[in-house]
Amino acid sequence: MSDIISGVDSMSVTEAKSSGSDAARIAEVKTWLASQFDAAGKGVPEFEYTPRNVAHLYNLATVSQAKTQAANIVANDFRQKAVEYRAQAARIREILENVGLAQESLPSNVVSSAQVLANVANLLNIRDTELSSFLVAMGDLSLRKTGVEEKRAKVQKESKILLDYTRKAIARLTYLKRTLTQLEDDVPPCEAQMENWKTNLAVMASKERQYLQQYSNYKALLNRVGYSPDISHGVLVEMAEHRKDLEKKTKPIMDTLRSYQDLPPDKALATLAIEDKKRHYAAAEKYLEDVLHSALTTTD
Repeated sequence: MSDIISGVDSMSVTEAKSSGSDAARIAEVKTWLASQFDAAGKGVPEFEYTPRNVAHLYNLATVSQAKTQAANIVANDFRQKAVEYRAQAARIREILENVGLAQESLPSNVVSSAQVLANVANLLNIRDTELSSFLVAMGDLSLRKTGVEEKRAKVQKESKILLDYTRKAIARLTYLKRTLTQLEDDVPPCEAQMENWKTNLAVMASKERQYLQQYSNYKALLNRVGYSPDISHGVLVEMAEHRKDLEKKTKPIMDTLRSYQDLPPDKALATLAIEDKKRHYAAAEKYLEDVLHSALTTTD
């Protein structure tokens, strides 16, 4: 129970501190805004002081106050230096008047020379007119000039390289333009050639379909006549040789049949001769069938 009470007390203390801090920030922000708008001759506009706005304005006020303080320090330093410079100028003027070198008593050319010397000293950013100061300033100026010349030479070299690259790029661009023009000129002939190729391709496709149809027809025809891939050229040659042998063997029979045509017409003899020839012809056909069958069997 005591832990709970102590926790509640610590939370209340923290909330009180945070609320106090927010109030202090808001008051500081209001003061800063009032000072800024008063300096501009205007009033502070009304707006809602949200935590986000207060935090942003507080950061701006802190930075502004720090920069204002720094600017005041620098301004006070410049004022003090100006006072010292005026006092030193008055003392120097008094010394020059005492020795008879007042500006009014000096010739105009001396005054002009002194003014030129002062202008050169200001240009060289030196505080006196000693010869050593001028020599140091001139040396520094020479070093700066050398650095500038080196940078200039480097820039000129880079510019030359870039100019060379630009010329090469222009030449390349000209070549590409010329190539593009040539390609554009070659487009119509190429299109005509492509159209010709398309026409030829269509014709070839039609021929291909025609040849495929013929191939299918011939294949069906070979299947109908009993052709098989086993019948090769050698088999056909062998069958042709058997056919020649059969023709040689049947030639005497045919000659005999032709000789019977010269006999006198005797029905009985003619009938016998016909029957005899039929038997010979049937025997020859049977022999031819046997030879073909044996040739096919051997191939299988």
